[in-house]
Amino acid sequence: MEWLDALILGIVQGLTEYLPVSSSGHLEIFKTILGIDLPADENLQFSVILHAATVLSTIAVLWPMFRDLCRSFFTFRRDADFYYVCKILLSCIPVAIVGFCFKDQVEQIFSDGLLVVGICLCVTAALLLFAQLSDMRKVRGHVGLEPQNAGRDISWWDAMIIGCAQAVAVLPGLSRSGTTIATGIMLGDKRSQVANFSFLMVIIPILGEALLDVKDMLEPAYHATMQTSVLCMVVGFVAAFVSGCAACAWMISLVKKGNLWWFALYCAIMGILCILW
Repeated sequence: MEWLDALILGIVQGLTEYLPVSSSGHLEIFKTILGIDLPADENLQFSVILHAATVLSTIAVLWPMFRDLCRSFFTFRRDADFYYVCKILLSCIPVAIVGFCFKDQVEQIFSDGLLVVGICLCVTAALLLFAQLSDMRKVRGHVGLEPQNAGRDISWWDAMIIGCAQAVAVLPGLSRSGTTIATGIMLGDKRSQVANFSFLMVIIPILGEALLDVKDMLEPAYHATMQTSVLCMVVGFVAAFVSGCAACAWMISLVKKGNLWWFALYCAIMGILCILW
C-alpha cells in the first residue's frame, strides 16, 4: 500500500465514520476502486491505526462533554452525567455480544464483495428516510419548541434499543451512525441529544475491537512485524483524525437541523451502484 492509498482510506474512514453513509461499506468500495487487496495482517495493523484516530477525533470534538462525563463517572457523583455514562455502557452490551460471539461470521460477510454492501446501503437509506419523516411529525407535535429540542430525553430503554441498532450495524454498508441516529429519532428522542449519544457510545466498542486486534497481533501465528510502512500508518492516522473531527462537528450540526434527506439519497444511489457493479 502506498502513502496516497493510506491518505485516501484515512479520509474515507474519518468522514464516513460520522456521516450516515457507512464507513465499512465505503472502505470496501474504495479498496475495490483503488485495487487494494491487503493481506490479513497488514489490514489488521492499518485498521487499528484508523480506529485509534476515530476515537481521538470523537474525544477532541466532544471534549468538554467527555471530560465532565468522565469526572462524574469515575468519582461516583450519581448525577445526570453519571447516569448518562451508565446508559452508554448499557448501549454497548449488544455490540459486545456480537463482537465476542459472532466475530468470525461478521468478518466472513466482509469478504462477500459489494453486493452485501449495496443492499445494506439501501437499508441505511430507508432508515434515514423513515427517521426524517418521523422527525417531521414529531416537530409538528411540539409547537413552540426549537426543532432540536422537540421530543424526550434518552431513557434507559431507548439506550438499549439504540445499542441493538449499533450491534446490527456491524454489517458492511449499514451505517453505524446513521442507524443509531435514525433509531433515536424514530424513538422520539431529542435531536440535540441523539448525535452526541451516538458518537460517544461508539468509543467503547471501537476501543474494544482495537484491543482484540492488538491481542491477535500478539499471537504466535501472527508473523508480520511491520508490514505497513510507518509513513502509511502516520498518513492514515492523521487523515482519519482531521477528517473525523470535521465530519463529527458537521454531523452534530446537521442532526440538530434535521437535514438527513441528502444522505438518504446518496446511500440509495451508492447502494444501487454497488448492487449493479
